[in-house]
Amino acid sequence: MATSRPKKTELLELEPKMQPAQTRATQTYERILEAAAETLAEVGFERLSTNLVCQRAELTPPALYRYFPNKYALLHELSRRLMERQNAIIPKWLTPEVFTGGLKSLEAALLGLQLETYEITRETTGGMWIIRAMRAVPMLQEVRLASDLEVSTYNVELLREALPHIAPAQLLLISRVAIEMAYSPMEMLFDDPALEPKAVMSIVASALAAYFIRLGAAE
Repeated sequence: MATSRPKKTELLELEPKMQPAQTRATQTYERILEAAAETLAEVGFERLSTNLVCQRAELTPPALYRYFPNKYALLHELSRRLMERQNAIIPKWLTPEVFTGGLKSLEAALLGLQLETYEITRETTGGMWIIRAMRAVPMLQEVRLASDLEVSTYNVELLREALPHIAPAQLLLISRVAIEMAYSPMEMLFDDPALEPKAVMSIVASALAAYFIRLGAAE
């Protein structure tokens, strides 16, 4: 049975109640999250419930509530972990050299980053639903916004070297818009699996690369 919408008093209860300190507790903690991800992939975030997670994990509700106060705390942790995995690959693709290496080099790097981010999300159990939940559930938006800010701050440091004539505040805005542009195709691919990922993401990569090159030429 699906849980009801959260009360206002639940809105702040997103962090795990406690972090496991022993091996057995860690195994239980990870088992809960694994069951949550599997259930999410099966039923979606609206029908996800702690009861269903307990059934799949073969745990009692008190065992789950020892760590997670509600299903939104589960989604919060799954979202945080996915964002960490996505963000970890950014330095692999975006370097100072990429932003000064010309249009083709920048376009290839942006496309590679988009495609690998898509693959990470696709291969993550419940990844599609995690992305949708971060958009649809207000209390989960802070995970996405915090991730966007982290990535944007990293990007600004790269862009300041390539685009020293542009104010950092403007670079931050540019980076945040670029992140939204890069994410939209991924969501579209999940909505329409018939689309070819590289074909879709090449359009965005080309547009962003051309924009950054124009910014550099405007110095």
